[in-house]
Amino acid sequence: MKKANWLKVLGMGSLVTVAGVLTACGDGGNDAGGDGEEEVTIRLTGWQSSPTEQRYFEETIAAFEEEYPHINVQVDTIADQYMDVLRTRLIGGEAADVFFLDAFEAPGLIQSGVLEPLDDYITDEFDIEDFQEPLIDAFRRDDQLWGLPKDTSTLALFYNEDHLEEAGYDGPPETWEELEEMAETLTEGNRYGFGVVTDLARLKFIAESGGGQIVEDNRASFSDPSVLEALQPIVDMRNEKEIAASPADVGAEWGGDMFGTERASMIIEGNWMLEFMEDTFPDVNYGVAEIPTINGEQGSMAYTVSYSMNSASEHKDEAWQLIEFLTGKEGMEIWTSSGLALPSRESVAEELDYADDELYAPFIEAASYATVWADDTNLPIINSNFENQFSSAFLGNRSLQEALEEAERVANNEIQD
Repeated sequence: MKKANWLKVLGMGSLVTVAGVLTACGDGGNDAGGDGEEEVTIRLTGWQSSPTEQRYFEETIAAFEEEYPHINVQVDTIADQYMDVLRTRLIGGEAADVFFLDAFEAPGLIQSGVLEPLDDYITDEFDIEDFQEPLIDAFRRDDQLWGLPKDTSTLALFYNEDHLEEAGYDGPPETWEELEEMAETLTEGNRYGFGVVTDLARLKFIAESGGGQIVEDNRASFSDPSVLEALQPIVDMRNEKEIAASPADVGAEWGGDMFGTERASMIIEGNWMLEFMEDTFPDVNYGVAEIPTINGEQGSMAYTVSYSMNSASEHKDEAWQLIEFLTGKEGMEIWTSSGLALPSRESVAEELDYADDELYAPFIEAASYATVWADDTNLPIINSNFENQFSSAFLGNRSLQEALEEAERVANNEIQD
């Protein structure tokens, strides 16, 4: 079985809110490479990763430098406060030639004019159609492409096979109604049938499952009756039925701990949890399935990060060659072969046989219909205000309608100001 990703990225309040971009002009050199071309150094900025992820990333960069011996890649890692550091470097003209850009933060950076549009660099041989459409669209704006998705992660349902078997179930739930029924049966003692991570990065697809939108015209619309109706069952599972709980309710740091310690029989988590379970809870017997349908429709979330180019780079041709390799079939296969993240190219996912692996297949399937964690320039403001208020409703301190009306009011006041 392939290794999986243990980024708790989304297990924190903003999954994915890890993101950003950094750009900086590259340093040039005058030495000639082995092929007679002028030697060039370009900078690539990303964020801190696990040791395993870092090793695969370094192998991918080494493969690029072997193919392009005249281009030296200087990797610059930002350990914390990625977007704050990014903005500081952009303002100071010190950002890198190529950088990671989270889809969550992309609209704001695109609007600021610091990114280089990539359309004129892309040729037919690059096979842009090979990318999963929702992921590539996250970096399109004004009919231009401002980044290429380096990988993706999606959500699926983790379930404890022993718990389900003991309760007389021969498989995971297929509909949300079945999930609630099973959660009630599975709840006993200090164990809950369903674990809930309450951030919007996990719940957006549920909130919009009834036809409502949490963002309308780049403003919060949490009080949409369809949004309230879609989220109310999550609140009721904890406060009325007492069959669901958050990781914090059981003293766990995140969903992986809650599921691994068997305090929840089912939980919606991402593919990053596979490596975590293998390394930390190898004795837990579990399976993975696609998230149960809501109103007859499949849903999930997808998280993606692009390689984007600094519009101020002095080495744009070489910067493109790096992006082209890293997001091309060869580079992406090296990077995603670890399973730390999933390919954003359909052909690479097929080549690596992820769809044939029973643990990975639900995540691969979800990529075709998942809601990408991205929207417009005000999503960061809208997200933070949702999290501030939804948790109070989930904890039973106020009604969901009161909480989300307050979240909407505060968010839109901030946007207006």
